[in-house]
Amino acid sequence: MHKSLPCLFLLLILPLAALADGYSGRPEALEFVREFAGESDFAEGELLSILGRAAYQQSVIDAISRPAETQLVWAEYQDIFLTEERTSSGIGFMAENREALDEAHRVHGVPPEIVTAIIGVETMYGRISGSYRVLDALATLTFDYPPRADFFRGQLKQFIRLVDQEGGEITGYLGSYAGAMGLGQFIPSSYLNYAVDFDGDGYRDIWNNPADAIGSVANYLREHGWRRDAGIALRIGGDGLPREVFSEALEPNRSLAELEALGMDEALGNLDRNQQVTPLRFAGKRGDEFWLGLENFYVITRYNHSKLYAMAVYQLSEDLRRQ
Repeated sequence: MHKSLPCLFLLLILPLAALADGYSGRPEALEFVREFAGESDFAEGELLSILGRAAYQQSVIDAISRPAETQLVWAEYQDIFLTEERTSSGIGFMAENREALDEAHRVHGVPPEIVTAIIGVETMYGRISGSYRVLDALATLTFDYPPRADFFRGQLKQFIRLVDQEGGEITGYLGSYAGAMGLGQFIPSSYLNYAVDFDGDGYRDIWNNPADAIGSVANYLREHGWRRDAGIALRIGGDGLPREVFSEALEPNRSLAELEALGMDEALGNLDRNQQVTPLRFAGKRGDEFWLGLENFYVITRYNHSKLYAMAVYQLSEDLRRQ
């Protein structure tokens, strides 16, 4: 836990060479230290010591700046995330963690298969959760990746706060090249705001404790507007609708009544015609697919801002639910 030491005392007990290591000697890092110390209880010397332990990682820059060779379409995305292995592993994960999943459903209203699908898409149920030291990744992106430096500057501050609250060795926290952590890949700000100690053992361990990861993912979705027992997406024919209706917007932006007036002819049951939905078009394996994303579909995109991601989570969850 955080115990601030006077800056002068730290400077006396730390060798000068140590303060010259890592990022602590960089002018922009010194500016970060002054700024963060001024808005927190951390001493400048303490923050210099932390940055002195951060190491530049070229592989982080390569990973975040590498241009995508192709823009994946839904047909390709399916091949990555909707596989027999991911489904069978998800069934095993649900069986092993049934109590926590059911409790998360009771408390937060998020079905077990949705929480499981998110963890399955994010980290293959914890198997691929990242091997970068989070401190290295965030420092590298803060000080050596100008396009998103402001965002990662904030995440670096939040990460230092996180370690201060949770304890442990700051270089011992592992995650992705972008600093996302644990089974559900929470960035530091998401961890501080939404991670929960779901089994009551006094720690919010989203790395090694599936119960905490499950509760945290469900809490995140609930806090972003998940509607208990509501639908997620509906497949439609789409032939009667003008193509400009299917934009890249993620947030619900058209009412069902408006779409019906534009030519949509679907059996929508008892759905409220004033309900807002997101008309979606995907390049599928047999041509275009047309869907309506409901409010819960949009909530999934709050976890990852991609309609492909949300559809993969939804369809994987449906595969898990049917087992």
